[in-house]
Amino acid sequence: VQLQASGGGLVQAGASLRLSCAASGRTFSNSAMGWFRQAPGKEREFVAAISWSGGLTYYSDSVKGRFTISRDKAKNTVYLQMNSLKPEDTAVYYCAADSRRKTTYVGSYYYTRNMYHYWGQGTLVTVSS
Repeated sequence: VQLQASGGGLVQAGASLRLSCAASGRTFSNSAMGWFRQAPGKEREFVAAISWSGGLTYYSDSVKGRFTISRDKAKNTVYLQMNSLKPEDTAVYYCAADSRRKTTYVGSYYYTRNMYHYWGQGTLVTVSS
């Protein structure tokens, strides 16, 4: 099983980027998926998550209103559209997937790293001021 994150890069403040996370080895179309990020010298933190159905989405307060998570089940891929980027968004972004299928959890469940069993290798996003 592999999660391949891509789409990172160097942009100026105010720009947009779209990250992709393509899964291979098994289907995650019925599993929750999420994005986390880790800035230099800091802990890995939750960014966004989407339920297995796509009907629930969650965001950290720092990205709410600027980032949008979505998924394409047919492509076994999850996306993170990032708008109005800020220098403090600079980090390595990791996608993650729950190994369980059709879970009915809500809320803080999605924010915890332990909920996710598969992790991508990360893609670097650098936002210059």
